[in-house]
Amino acid sequence: MTHLTMIRHGQANSGAQDEKSYDTLTALGHQQAKWFGKYLLQTGVRFDKIYSGTLRRQIETAQGVNQFDLPHVKDARLNEFDYFGLAHSLQVNNAIPLPTTQEEFAEQIKTILQYWKLGKISSPIESFETFHVRIVQVVKELVQSDEKILVVSSTGVIASLFGELLDIELDHRIKLFLAVAHTSVHRFEILSGILVPTLFGATPHLDNTEREHARTFV
Repeated sequence: MTHLTMIRHGQANSGAQDEKSYDTLTALGHQQAKWFGKYLLQTGVRFDKIYSGTLRRQIETAQGVNQFDLPHVKDARLNEFDYFGLAHSLQVNNAIPLPTTQEEFAEQIKTILQYWKLGKISSPIESFETFHVRIVQVVKELVQSDEKILVVSSTGVIASLFGELLDIELDHRIKLFLAVAHTSVHRFEILSGILVPTLFGATPHLDNTEREHARTFV
C-alpha cells in the first residue's frame, strides 16, 4: 500500500494528574472505539492488520475497533510523547502548573513544545528530536507495507506528524493539537515519492445528531 490510516484513541481520563491515571478509557472512549469498528463493518472498509502503541488507552481502543479479529501489533514508536513528564519539568523549572481549562492547556502545550525543543525542559524518556524522528520513521515504514494497516495512536503523534510533514511553525502547531478528536481519522500517503498527509480529523462514525455529544476532544 502507499497510504496509511491512523486514528486517535478514544476518550481517556482527562482529569488525571499523571500518566498512570490518564491511561485508561472512559465508558465513552470504549463506545467511540466500538462505533468506529462498526462503521468499518457497515462500509465494507477492510484492513489486514491493526497497529497501536503500547499504552493502555491505545490498546483498548484497538481492541474495541478490531471487530474482524485482525492481527494486532504493538509498536512503542506509536506512543504519545511524555506529556506528564514534560509538564512536571515545566512546573518545577518555570512554576507553570497543570492546566484546568482548555485555554490553559493550549498555552501550556505551546510552551511545552517551545521549551522542549530548546532544551529548557526535559523528559527522562526522550528528546524533542528523538520523538519526531521515531514517529516519522514508523509511519514511513508502515505506509509502504504490502498490507493495509490501521494505526491507533495519540494526539501528540498525529499533530506532530502533520506539523513535521507540512513544515508548520512550532507556534502554530497548537491548532493541530486542539483539533484532533477522539477516534478521529487521519491518512498519510506517498504521492510523487513524498510522504504527505491527505486527511485530517474526520469523524464519520460520530457525524449524526444522536452522537454529537460523543465528538470529544478532551
